[in-house]
Amino acid sequence: MSCLKCLKYTMCVVNFVFFVCGATVFGFGIYLMTFSRFSSLLPSLQAMSIANSVFLTGIVITCVSFLGFLGALKENRCLLISFFILLLILMLAELTGACLLLMYETQIEEFINKDLKNGLEKSNESRRNGTVEDDWDKVQMAFHCCGIRNHTDWGTHVPNSCIEYRNETHYWPQGCFTKLKGAFDENLLNTGISVIVVCIIEVLGMCFSMTLFCHINQTGLGYK
Repeated sequence: MSCLKCLKYTMCVVNFVFFVCGATVFGFGIYLMTFSRFSSLLPSLQAMSIANSVFLTGIVITCVSFLGFLGALKENRCLLISFFILLLILMLAELTGACLLLMYETQIEEFINKDLKNGLEKSNESRRNGTVEDDWDKVQMAFHCCGIRNHTDWGTHVPNSCIEYRNETHYWPQGCFTKLKGAFDENLLNTGISVIVVCIIEVLGMCFSMTLFCHINQTGLGYK
């Protein structure tokens, strides 16, 4: 019984921590949606913009962790089995996404590159019509990059956000897609380790919830 109580309160604490993290991510997603959705970068994937993705991620983490916390605290079989099922679905979705990313890496890169060009062309056209600043400027100023591959992607209308030094006409040498892809390739090992750690946490969460579920089932507490 002492081990089960320890398991119960461990689940409560861990899920509460994830609940707070999820609420923080959720709030950050609302902030991004309020000030900039970054939807003009990838016109074909406006529904999956950075702001929307962060917002949905925060909702998922918050809801799942709340189920785990409340299910463990109240020893509710229904909430615990729901927590188990949701964690299983999330883990399978993450593994499927990782496999698809590895299998179709080249095709995905070509699609993103093509869509970024379309977004940049629309941004360039809007600038000629009088638009002062858009998502591209925010990304270029934040990551110190210019265009997709380099500043020549903008043609003759290179925005001020590409200027490396304000007193000179010197642009950031790397394109945004090139820089982000290079950073991802450099941290590929860390990314893989992070995915494995997340999967381990999810497996432990499923084991803990199923252990509590079986204990409650054996003691005949039933659904509360």
